[in-house]
Order: sequence, then structure tokens, then C-alpha cells
Amino acid sequence: MTRRPWVIVPAAGSGQRMQADRPKQYLPLAGSHVLALTIERLLCLQPQALVLVLAADDPYRYHDAAAPLIYAQGGAERCHSVWAGLQALSGHAQDDDIVLVHDAARPCVRVRDLIALWQIVGDEPNGALLAAPVRDTMKKADADGHITATVSRERLWHALTPQGFRYADLCAVLEQTLTAGQLPGDEASAFEWLGRAPRLLAGAPDNIKITYPEDHALAAAILRAQQENGA
Repeated sequence: MTRRPWVIVPAAGSGQRMQADRPKQYLPLAGSHVLALTIERLLCLQPQALVLVLAADDPYRYHDAAAPLIYAQGGAERCHSVWAGLQALSGHAQDDDIVLVHDAARPCVRVRDLIALWQIVGDEPNGALLAAPVRDTMKKADADGHITATVSRERLWHALTPQGFRYADLCAVLEQTLTAGQLPGDEASAFEWLGRAPRLLAGAPDNIKITYPEDHALAAAILRAQQENGA
């Protein structure tokens, strides 16, 4: 088994699609708030450290000062914040160490999925990520919202997080894509752009990302159900 992983949480975004009075990672949820719940789930992995990447003017500090957190300043896009998190690990992480990158607004990720991903990612030369197979019939639309085609859902997946890679590899790949002017929406996309194929690991579909107002209530319901079922 490899050393315990490092974790990066890019949390510098404003979450404009949520249309809330604060960034979505600070919305109240289950007696706490979104970001704190996400951090608590990730700390169950007992990472070597968790790098929390915040906006330049964000004073937030996790309530447990003894938790192994490192704070870094984020950038304009998610990929810039992940890069800042990787730079914060310079001198700490070894080249072959595993780094998991997880969305700040995914507080419902299951601990068993975190462990499963960590256990396989070290054997994957191109890294791995949690994902959920597409279950619904997929439609392609034109600019006016009219159907242009029905797309087979076979082998289609929803990309989730965490996404995990070896430290030196993720640094090199992300630097290449950013230098080329690319702004990958997730880390797997950076690898894909270079012709590499990360592995998809099926995770629980309730690992939702809070993006729109209705997602907030759904996350609360999921957390209640997980607590009742001991998930």
C-alpha cells in the first residue's frame, strides 16, 4: 500500500449559478455548512494533508486547528486553483505520492468510495476518478432546445470527484495544458487532452455536486438518508 494520499480541495469559486447570498461552499447544511462537511468526509481518509484552496479575500479556516490542513490562494478557474494546490505541496509530496482532487461542493461523497479510489489509483498509470454510469436516455439538442439525436448511453459516464493521480504526473500534465492555453474543466480532461485515458471507477450516484438551488435540498436529503443507513 502506498503512503496516505494528499488531498486538494479547490474552493475559490463564487458559485454564481446558485444565486445565493454567499459562495455555495458556505451554504448551511445539516447543522454545519457545505465546505466543512466536505472536509470532514475527506479527513476520514486520514490524508497526509488537505490543501484548501481559497479565494484571495477568503478568511475561512476549518474549525479544528489540529486537522492537517494547508491553505493556498486560488485562481480564476478551477484548474488554476488545482495548480496552486499542487504548488503548495512542493517540498512535501513525493513524486509517486497520490493526490486526490475533490470538489468543495460534493459533501455527500461516501467514505467507502474514497477508500476504493485511493486503493486502485496507484496501479493506474493515467490515474482514476469516481464516476457514475449514465442511466437515462440521452438526447442531443440544437441551440433552440430541439432534439437532434438520441445518443446511446452505453459506456457513457458522469464524471465525479475525487480524481486521483500521482503527484509528479499531475503537475506535469496540468503544467503542459495550462502552458498551451487550455483550461481543463477537471483533471481527467487534462490527461485526455494529452491522449491519456484515466480509469473510471463506479461510485455512488448520490455523490452530487451542489450547483443549482434545488441541489441544496437534495444534498440535505441525501445526507439524512446516509446517516439513517450508516453509509
